[in-house]
Parts: sequence; structure tokens; C-alpha cells
Amino acid sequence: MANIQFIKGIDETVVPDVNLTRSRDGSTGTATFRFSKPDILKSEMQEKGDITGMYLKDEEGEMVTKDVNAKFVNGKPLAIESIYIIKSPEDWDRFMRFMERYANDNKLSFKKAT
Repeated sequence: MANIQFIKGIDETVVPDVNLTRSRDGSTGTATFRFSKPDILKSEMQEKGDITGMYLKDEEGEMVTKDVNAKFVNGKPLAIESIYIIKSPEDWDRFMRFMERYANDNKLSFKKAT
């Protein structure tokens, strides 16, 4: 099962919008995750611990990014945006395997930008 966590051991149930960009030669890229009203921002989650990063976990292991930012409106946290940097063709393949598993587990589909 593929899942995303902000605090280790606590799965995020809100499914993000994910935007991918890839370099012209296909060797690097970025994945931008946007979570609208994620579980991790609910008041009862404050006692669970601090957000230490975004952890993408599946049967192959874990990918981590520390680039995690909360978006606030009128002083209230509403969203989280996190960026995962893909640094090589191998990282790209690994990331896509995770996303395929995550998409299947959460009944998501891929929509190519026009």
C-alpha cells in the first residue's frame, strides 16, 4: 500500500493534486503536491507531533522531502504544498512507480496538461 505521511506513522487521508514537470532531456523534474484541508492541519493533530517532512511510502521503501509549506488564510491553515525534487532518471522511475501505486490505492487518474 502506498501512502503519504507528514508525521511518521500517521497516514494522510486527503488526496493531493500533484503537478509534474520534467526537464527536456527527461533526467530531472519536480512534483508539486497540494493538499487542501489536510488531516495534518486539524487541531487534534497538534498533539501527535510536528511536521518533519513529506514521506512517500510504499513496499519499495520511502522517499522524503523537507520542502513542506502551510498556506494560511486569515490566520487559519488551509493547505499544504510540498515539492519533491527528482534528480535522476532512476529517481524519476522510482517516483512514477510510487505514484502508480498511490493512484491505484486512491482511485486516481492521470490527466496530461494541454
